[in-house]
Amino acid sequence: MTTTQSELAAGEVAQTIEDIFGTVDAWCATLAGRVGSTSERTSAALDPLVEAFAVPAVTGDSLITGSGFVATPGMLADAQWHLAWWLGSPGGEVRRLATVDDEASEGFRDYTALEWWRVPFGTRTRHLTGPYVDYLCTDDYTVTLTVPLIVGDEFLGVVGCDALVDRLEAQLLPSLRAIDMPVAVVNPAGRIVTATDVRREPGALLRLDGLLEALAPLRAERPSAVDVMLPGDVRVLSCGASSLALVVG
Repeated sequence: MTTTQSELAAGEVAQTIEDIFGTVDAWCATLAGRVGSTSERTSAALDPLVEAFAVPAVTGDSLITGSGFVATPGMLADAQWHLAWWLGSPGGEVRRLATVDDEASEGFRDYTALEWWRVPFGTRTRHLTGPYVDYLCTDDYTVTLTVPLIVGDEFLGVVGCDALVDRLEAQLLPSLRAIDMPVAVVNPAGRIVTATDVRREPGALLRLDGLLEALAPLRAERPSAVDVMLPGDVRVLSCGASSLALVVG
């Protein structure tokens, strides 16, 4: 069977996301090898380990613009709430994300309620969140990829990164434009990551009859592949294990 241009594009989306997750998986393995002992579970011991991978990751023009580790509340001996997260910038400057860790403060935010934390905690598997406007870090459309840090049976937090949607667009659009029909990359909720039609803006919901039903397998507790036709000869094709899908037509 001949591979179609849509299938090639779906494969490129899948590989792009898998490459980023592979990087995060490696960071997670590094930390897991160091925090098995409770003596290592202080911010003073952990933060330099995170900085060692996070700063190089956000330096330069890679897809990754933020990266780090977010601890399970109470996991660290010297901090009830803790984010060790670094951010890059177009000018090359790298800074650590400033956070409010005092629960009594008006600016405090319980990150365990956020999708990029909540889903890996519940499923014990990696997760892609977004696209969404990341007001905490980038103030721009972002996808966040997080991997649970588990030692034994203990959930210690998430290791992850942020990728700006406009950088993903720059990488993915050439293969998407090779398809001779309009095409969009959407998340399991039908929210657009990127599209060849400029009227389909990142972050907007793609409203097509039957789309949410077609994407349902990607939202399941155990996601499965999607390849279905909608009315009007619109094809919905999952992009590997990325949780994203192409909508072609």
